[in-house]
Amino acid sequence: MNRRTHHSIGGRTRRGLTAATCAALLATSLSTAAVAQEADPRGNLAPGTDVEADGNAFTVPNADAETVASNMEHLANRPKPRWTNAAGQDSAAGAFNYSNIGSDLAFTGDHAISGNYRGFGVYDISDPAAPVLTTTVNCPGGQGDVSVYGDLLFMSVESTAGRTDCSTSTASPVFRGVRIFDISDLANPQYIAGVQTCRGSHTHTIVEDPSDPANVYVYVSGTAGVRSAAQLAGCTNPTNANTLAAHLDANGDPISTSRFLVEVIKVPLATPADAAVVNEARLMADEATGSPAGLWPGGNHGEGTQSTAATDACHDITAYPEIGLAAGACEGNGLLIDISDPADPQRIDEVLDPNFAYWHSATFSNDGTKVVFTDEWGGGVGARCRTTDPDNWGANAIFDLVDGKLEFASYYKIPNVQNTNETCVAHNGSLVPVPGRDIMVQAWYEGGASVFDFTDSANPVEIAYFDRGPYAPQPTFHQGGYWSIYWYNGHIYGNEIFLGFDSWKLTPSADLSEVELAAMEQVQLDEFNPQAQTRFTWPASFTTVRAWHAAAQRQGVLASNVDRNLTRFIDRAELAANASNSKQRNNDVAQLRAVSNQLGSSDVEQDLKQALLELADELAD
Repeated sequence: MNRRTHHSIGGRTRRGLTAATCAALLATSLSTAAVAQEADPRGNLAPGTDVEADGNAFTVPNADAETVASNMEHLANRPKPRWTNAAGQDSAAGAFNYSNIGSDLAFTGDHAISGNYRGFGVYDISDPAAPVLTTTVNCPGGQGDVSVYGDLLFMSVESTAGRTDCSTSTASPVFRGVRIFDISDLANPQYIAGVQTCRGSHTHTIVEDPSDPANVYVYVSGTAGVRSAAQLAGCTNPTNANTLAAHLDANGDPISTSRFLVEVIKVPLATPADAAVVNEARLMADEATGSPAGLWPGGNHGEGTQSTAATDACHDITAYPEIGLAAGACEGNGLLIDISDPADPQRIDEVLDPNFAYWHSATFSNDGTKVVFTDEWGGGVGARCRTTDPDNWGANAIFDLVDGKLEFASYYKIPNVQNTNETCVAHNGSLVPVPGRDIMVQAWYEGGASVFDFTDSANPVEIAYFDRGPYAPQPTFHQGGYWSIYWYNGHIYGNEIFLGFDSWKLTPSADLSEVELAAMEQVQLDEFNPQAQTRFTWPASFTTVRAWHAAAQRQGVLASNVDRNLTRFIDRAELAANASNSKQRNNDVAQLRAVSNQLGSSDVEQDLKQALLELADELAD
């Protein structure tokens, strides 16, 4: 299934336009963009203060910078956990230290798990407006990305500071790979085991096998240097070159290397301590020669383009087992991966983009017809949303899935109005489950949170945002901001690298109505890992039907008479739903079925039809 479709998507030009016309259009668009940026309230927000530093150093960050929000309300900010050092002493003064970075989030029940380079914290979010830190687990190693699966928690460890016993003692063996914890008691997580890997684990992805409930798989994305064979048997890195030819011997046979692969860990759920690597998936291999280095070797794509990282690993993989696919953001390429056999993933398509510096993460649309890839231009340590920065660098690239291939549709980036001392570039986000719409919330480091609608993949539009000013006045620059911002069970939560844990709620607006928000709130999950997507579904209810109706109205696909009939019959059925007149109720149910047959063939109309029929069945019972 490794069909080679190595194609570039960023250099297309529109045919039929003269140079003069293109220049005029560009001037107009730049002028319009400049006006929009000047009006955007996110520009030049007042900075925060550092009252404990006495002006000598920037040590303890304060969340007191000016904030601004549109169509979302900031509910709470909580400081990150207070960690201890090797001597067991409190190290809160190192809150602005790069060894103490808040990273990814996962969710289980009424709790959010907050990853950190020092370990992880557990927040009780039963009241989203008042999160409470209930547990702190000290287990250094970086990067600290976390996922949950039932009573298990998985944690990525990449740093050479990681130790097998969670200490920082150099007397203990180095650990780099994936740790496994038992979190059946969230107040007292227990370290079960760890699986060592040659490049550690920068990130990882939980992958279910729908046909095998006894096991779960973990895809490991390691981006650090390769360990020596003396540290971990079997590790090898014969050359740091990234070319296809460099990884073939004199006979043209592939040379073994611990790069250009994704480790697949199989975890028996009954005995998780027996977890082990069962496959080294060569997702970057060249089909013709077998060279492991078969994709982008790194470098510039030409004048006016980005210098793009070499594809020798995946930074992040998002799996969607229900559609049998995963999307790999793999440094220099975006990949589409067949995961119908989770133990043996296969690359089926790959794309390049001359405007991407580093393919960082990916998110599928709920129906699996689109993929949003992010570009971490500058590696998350630079200001990349200044007025001087290109709109298509450090942005999202939205692709349509067409016949098993990725087809570029558009870019999305927040307005370039951030200050020159604010880290800003596309980072981690997730879907917001609104019927009939593709909506995503996303972290942009110090660019804050952005909620955007990409239902029309060629024309994404921002519908809500939150932003906080820089940590300190100019010219002080310190890398930070939101690492991850995700939706979970009706609210939005973020992990700020230095300022801790935040929560928000979306508010009704012309861009997101009250009924659509009510439909969103109906989706309640037992657990959530953003890189392990599951299909959102909505219950048979009047709220769900009205939200689908609103989506069809937004897309302008309804005939005016059908639109009127829908409103009338849905309202009438709801009035009769709790009435004692069974004859009237049955008549209204019949009318719901009848109006569903008036709907057209567009996707949203067919989904609305299905929602109407499910509601009719529910009422008839």
